[in-house]
Amino acid sequence: MKIHRINPTRRWSDITVFNGIAHFVEVPEADLAAGIERQIQQIFDQAEQSLARIGSDKTRILSATIYITDFANLAALNGQWDNWFPEGTAPSRACVKAELASPDYLVEIAFVAAAGDAYQ
Repeated sequence: MKIHRINPTRRWSDITVFNGIAHFVEVPEADLAAGIERQIQQIFDQAEQSLARIGSDKTRILSATIYITDFANLAALNGQWDNWFPEGTAPSRACVKAELASPDYLVEIAFVAAAGDAYQ
């Protein structure tokens, strides 16, 4: 079976798909000073773009691992998370307190999703 690597670089690929299952990570890319709510929204917007690239959408996310720097921000994360997913489509998830690669990042999310037919 073919491994699809979307935008591969020496260090990482934006999305890796194998056997119809996609793996990708989103970090906030702009406006890092705006706070946790804006960073979460950026990640969700970017995730929707990544999913669209593989013929998928947020209802097809299978699991997510959330890395957050401060559990004081968990309520804000949960509020946006609950609103982002249509009822009955939330994936399994883990939430881990972590130090991230940039001190400006407050949150990072690793997603696993079912890809569209072109990646089966």
